[in-house]
Amino acid sequence: MNRREELRSNALRDLREHEVLMLKGHFDYGNGFHGPVYLNPHRIFRHPSLIWRLAQDLIEILPDQIVSSTDVVAGPVMGGALLAHTIAGLMDGRRALTHPPTSFAPLSLDANGRLTLRSFYRSVVDGKRVLLADDVRNTGETFARAKAAIEEAGGTVIGTVEICDRLEAIVDVGVPNFALTEYKAPENHPVANCPLCQAGTPVTRF
Repeated sequence: MNRREELRSNALRDLREHEVLMLKGHFDYGNGFHGPVYLNPHRIFRHPSLIWRLAQDLIEILPDQIVSSTDVVAGPVMGGALLAHTIAGLMDGRRALTHPPTSFAPLSLDANGRLTLRSFYRSVVDGKRVLLADDVRNTGETFARAKAAIEEAGGTVIGTVEICDRLEAIVDVGVPNFALTEYKAPENHPVANCPLCQAGTPVTRF
């Protein structure tokens, strides 16, 4: 087993042991789809040492070019912001002391549910190379919306990274994607055609 395979295996084990990877339920992903499996970021974030270790392992699987050229790490407040913040801090430990420090920019939701950058963070990403981070990649639509917000603010997205890829992305954002681990989950369904809803199964709350 090579180092990448070891990291991937360890990450999947940790996600299961900490019940981050929830395998039985009826989950609303907030993107118009429902499904029976959910990666719960709150179970990661309540253990700072776990997210610190996952972020460190994510950096290890990134190509040197991505690590050396990233100016800003950004992530959506719904799940990726804390991971992005941790990655940004740890990246500086992998680079020369003379290298400019990595910045962080959270993507917020506006009144219409659209990902956006507050005015302060728009200035942070303007003219900079940005790595997008999230806890999980489902359809890839969150990364696409985040990339659009970064580009609107004048930044350039050079890659996307997540803890877990569900291997069901339907959107190609046009930059390399890097996942610490993968889990092929059962099929998701549009809310209007969700068999769990039709069976009367309540949405899982936590």
